[in-house]
Amino acid sequence: VQLVESGGGLVQPGGSLRLSCEVSGFTLDYYAIGWFRTAPGLEREFVAAISWSGGSTFYADSVLGRFTISRDNAQNTVYLQMNSLKPDDTAVYHCAASIRVDYLRDYASYDYWGQGTQVTVSS
Repeated sequence: VQLVESGGGLVQPGGSLRLSCEVSGFTLDYYAIGWFRTAPGLEREFVAAISWSGGSTFYADSVLGRFTISRDNAQNTVYLQMNSLKPDDTAVYHCAASIRVDYLRDYASYDYWGQGTQVTVSS
């Protein structure tokens, strides 16, 4: 079982990035996927999640209206489109997979985790 994040990097405030989470070793169709982030000195924070069907999405208040989560089960990939980025969005972003259909804002609900990708928002 493997989740691999990509798409991170350095971007100026107001810019955009699209993160990808490619999974292997299990059938993505049956799993919800969440994105979490960890900034230096801070605890892990929920960012967004999408149900196994893609029919339900969840966002942290801090990213609502700026970030969009989506999935392509045929490509075994989940995306996080991040627009209007702010310096406070700087963090390592991790994707994670959960067999649950609820409590998707809670990191304890997730079974598998990726290694993370660094996002830095700075001028």
